Amino acid sequence: MAGFFQARGYKCLAPAWPGKDRAVEAIRADPSPLVGLGIGEIAAHYEQLVRGLDEPPILIGHSFGGLIVQLLLDRGLGSAGVVLDPAPPSGIWAFEPTAFRSLASVIFTWRGWRKVVRWTPAQFFYAFVNGLPPAEQQAAYDTHVTPETGRIFFQGALASMTAGSPCRVDFARTTRAPLLLIAGLNDHIVPPVIVRRTYRRYASSGSPAVTALREFPGRTHWLLAQDGWQEIAESIAAWLEAPTAFVAAPLMAGRAPGRVGKS
Repeated sequence: MAGFFQARGYKCLAPAWPGKDRAVEAIRADPSPLVGLGIGEIAAHYEQLVRGLDEPPILIGHSFGGLIVQLLLDRGLGSAGVVLDPAPPSGIWAFEPTAFRSLASVIFTWRGWRKVVRWTPAQFFYAFVNGLPPAEQQAAYDTHVTPETGRIFFQGALASMTAGSPCRVDFARTTRAPLLLIAGLNDHIVPPVIVRRTYRRYASSGSPAVTALREFPGRTHWLLAQDGWQEIAESIAAWLEAPTAFVAAPLMAGRAPGRVGKS
């Protein structure tokens, strides 16, 4: 999507997570920099980058990147936020059957929060690219999937049961920038019901901050690169232009777990 928005005059930045500013092959060969990396550290990394920009950027994040965007907006950063199939913040019930199946291998990894976890092809096919042609599923796995820090999955799963969770936001914050949530209706790992719950929590909070939800049929968790991604990009662009017209701000892409490269 970076090329799409660059062609429309945006300056696009896609900085990597800590430890992922390397080629896919290098991360696969030595994932040790990811051990113990948590949501708090990732959010702090991006907060520092955002504060170093000349103007508040439009923040875009996918999956856990979508949670990071919400955390940054809650800190008063960004001129707008767009989150695609976002991992939910604390207070959102996330234990849906397909989500649990997608994450079971990680959650049941002994002391997984201290380890780097890996997706097998079968696990990735179910959680991220379900329903896509087998050749596309395999190509996505071969090109993008890397080991990942296990800590973020435990922090996400236990967010509502852990005091001081790094996943907490103030849904009622009045000064939050506008937020657009996007759900793929065929997503397994972040099924649309979870995105709707997140939207309703913001929308019912009493905050005057703008919050919107858009859903796309036939889209999986891979909606950023799945056939038809241009429709989603067009929808984002239209939302950004009206009614608040954030066209002058740079746009920053978020990260998805197990994915390297521009989102």
